[in-house]
Amino acid sequence: MLTNGEHTSAAPLLDETTKALRATVDPLLASRRIPVVGGFVGATRDGVTTTLGRGGSDYSAAIIGACLGATDIEMWTDVDVVLPPDPRIVKNTRVVPHLSFDEASELAYFGAKVLHPATIQPAVAKNIPVRILNSRRPSDESGTLVTRDRPAGSGPLTAVASKKGVTVVDISSTRMLMAHGFLRRIFETFEKFRTSVDVVTTSEVSVSVTIDDTRRLPEIIAALTEVADVTRVDDMAILCAVGDGLQNDPAFVGRLLEAMGGVPVRMLSQAAARRNITLVIGAADLEPALRRVHDRFFSTAEIA
Repeated sequence: MLTNGEHTSAAPLLDETTKALRATVDPLLASRRIPVVGGFVGATRDGVTTTLGRGGSDYSAAIIGACLGATDIEMWTDVDVVLPPDPRIVKNTRVVPHLSFDEASELAYFGAKVLHPATIQPAVAKNIPVRILNSRRPSDESGTLVTRDRPAGSGPLTAVASKKGVTVVDISSTRMLMAHGFLRRIFETFEKFRTSVDVVTTSEVSVSVTIDDTRRLPEIIAALTEVADVTRVDDMAILCAVGDGLQNDPAFVGRLLEAMGGVPVRMLSQAAARRNITLVIGAADLEPALRRVHDRFFSTAEIA
């Protein structure tokens, strides 16, 4: 697998990788032999060893499948894609039978442990179905199928992802009112310190964001304090409801908040594609919130 030189987070060079695979793997397949290829590790054009980073082994499988024009890609893990996402919190979980590529990406981004968002990108580009299977139950051949689109007629809610260890950063300033470039400066600061932002909400004079990597947060706060008042709130969590059908159900947000049963919501965000609704709540409230959401939606016909 040929990559650029960014060690620990290398990007694949797909054209070169395709040529290498066609030269070495295609002849083995043509002779009905089964090639076993190592993942996670690649090399630059000059032969310098690189690694793909988190999710790199699954990513390698998707890259190889896409480059070879596979009819489908299987990813074997030690867990299922289940509803809800953590069976230690809520009993009677069940496997999600079918996800769209977009739903899988949203779930992975907001905490689902089965897939990393980058993993399925090569499959998305080539429209190759991905099936997620549990290596602890190899006789169960169904697993979860991930395709570009899900069948029409499913309910609005497909699954819920959750993530603890979240910190909310509140940035407020009256100078933001009618000020051009304020948001740009905020996000340039996070970019400068290589810290990713998950959820964003804004008002006329404030911006709130969530991060899960606080290693450089003191430096970020110091830089932002030059133009705004900045506070942080630790021990928060994200609960994200995901489903392609949410786009066609304008009343779902109200039902979701009602299902929370009085759990305080610090932030609420809905993406432009209207495929997810993200709530930021206290970490201590996450488990009861997941149980209530399960009882409201996952035990009824509203489940996908």
